[in-house]
Amino acid sequence: MVKVHAQQVGPEKALVDREELQHLIDVARKVEEVELIELQDDLPTEGLMRLVQEGGSFEFLEDSREDIYTLSDLKVRYR
Repeated sequence: MVKVHAQQVGPEKALVDREELQHLIDVARKVEEVELIELQDDLPTEGLMRLVQEGGSFEFLEDSREDIYTLSDLKVRYR
């Protein structure tokens, strides 16, 4: 038996389009039994990204007063 673990990125997306995923499963089922195990996150990635973008929690970083460090503050400078 083949087990397919899939975690959705959004409500209708996994690593491949939902229809393509179903097609791949159907093709695999012609050869052997397939069990699809879908993982559901408590906090979907798409929702978290939207929350960060629209939530305003990081807007303070746009204030020039937050630029408190300069290149001279670096102990090691990587190139």
